[in-house]
Amino acid sequence: MDRPEPSAGGTTRLNKRMAEMGLCSRREADDWIARGWVRVDGAVAPMGLQVTQQSRIEVDPKARGQQQQQVTILLNKPIGYVSGQAEDGHQPAVVLVQDRSHWSGDASRMRFAPMQLRGLAPAGRLDIDSTGLLVLTQDGRIARQLIGEDSGMEKEYLVRVSYGHVVTDVQAAFPAAQLARLRHGLSLDGRALRHARVDWQNPEQLRFVLTEGKKRQIRRMCEQVGLKVVGLKRIRIGRVLLGQLPVGQWRYLGPGEGF
Repeated sequence: MDRPEPSAGGTTRLNKRMAEMGLCSRREADDWIARGWVRVDGAVAPMGLQVTQQSRIEVDPKARGQQQQQVTILLNKPIGYVSGQAEDGHQPAVVLVQDRSHWSGDASRMRFAPMQLRGLAPAGRLDIDSTGLLVLTQDGRIARQLIGEDSGMEKEYLVRVSYGHVVTDVQAAFPAAQLARLRHGLSLDGRALRHARVDWQNPEQLRFVLTEGKKRQIRRMCEQVGLKVVGLKRIRIGRVLLGQLPVGQWRYLGPGEGF
């Protein structure tokens, strides 16, 4: 995640300014600057240049062409895969992105190519014991939109729970005051959580809508009010739905789609 940097005399590092403008990610900006694809006030920009809000930043069409070839992939992650790097013998979800697991119902006309795996990284996490929508992208703009420090992107989950020994009709047994605490009133890691939308979807299942993504957040929230998570599935990020995408399969984010 991008971290704020102190600015001197009202200036900002060029790569940070480009990310703030939504042109690309910082890493991508550094690559473009190194290739000589970025001009500031008419001059080719050196690495580490400080700019002001008034600086005129121009990007070579070659950078735009490179950016247009980047893919964003929507995966229905199964239980047992980690979102990022392999850990404790568990494989990363990206290993599922291969031609044979490309969903036949994908409306995109794109075809899979191994080069699409280069730099493909998860934009957000989904626990090893959770399933549902995971976004993998080569596009730094989308990563920033979903997990940048100022992101307030909604993420929706269906969460099956138990309450002590109660495993059926949990809704009837669970106190309304505790449901209110789930919505607003809990803290994690010493910081108050943002407001959440939490409602009963059916007597054993809650629907959570969050605008932040702390590690194992929903499970830890539930623990604080005496609930145990039995199953968790993410079904939406922003305006993009999991829909009919089968578990273990993936599709491309289409040109007409956006978060």
